[in-house]
Amino acid sequence: MDRGMRWLGATMLIATLMVASRAQAARLPGAANLMLNGNFATGAGNSPDNWRSEAWVNSPEAVQYRWLPPAKGQPGELEINNLQPDDARWLQSLALPPGWYYISVDARAENVPADKTGVNISLLEDGVTSRDLHGTTGWERLGFYLRIGKHGADVEVGMRVGGFSNLNRGTGFFRNGRIERLAALPAGATPVFDLEVIRRASAAAPIGQPWTLVATFLLLAAIAYLGWRAYGEATIGVVVTIPPESKKRSKKRRGHG
Repeated sequence: MDRGMRWLGATMLIATLMVASRAQAARLPGAANLMLNGNFATGAGNSPDNWRSEAWVNSPEAVQYRWLPPAKGQPGELEINNLQPDDARWLQSLALPPGWYYISVDARAENVPADKTGVNISLLEDGVTSRDLHGTTGWERLGFYLRIGKHGADVEVGMRVGGFSNLNRGTGFFRNGRIERLAALPAGATPVFDLEVIRRASAAAPIGQPWTLVATFLLLAAIAYLGWRAYGEATIGVVVTIPPESKKRSKKRRGHG
């Protein structure tokens, strides 16, 4: 991991710990579910309304998606089956106004290896995620707390198997997705993320020292100059030799003319 990524990770951690230490509060009374079609009840074919599927390797050989609408008293369900290591997800795009939110889903895992990111709910932003499930599990509630800054934010919420640079196999199952707006952060909430702080840190992350960029440019310019010079020297003074046979054929053609 390079210095820039370590710096960004440390900043995100500090922001998370600072946010988690803030005061107590509870959910807004009768808070509505802001996740669109979070019960996965409506749609057509294999496409639930307001959801789309995508993956790092998005081919039938790599991943399979399935939507099961509610039936026989069972809630609607989304499934992801990674047939090979992948980062696959069901995604929903939302615009959220300022405030605190709890984003969650019921999930379970089946045959998910433990060495990479497992079944989770997350934003499509590196590091903003719930805990993840591995192996084969029963249904568990996964979620995370999120603060949206004063200007609001566009976000992409994902039900996911795998993660950024953490491609994994196995199957994830999801139902009862919810986004609830909170009056404030509850006591003992975890994990907690401040999206405004995270995005500001990401935008300011160092990508290298200026002198290294200048040195790289000069090196490339020198290589280009030497290459052209070598090419020019190789072509100066080149003598083209005409084979004797070609000379004889040329004289005969002139004689017949």
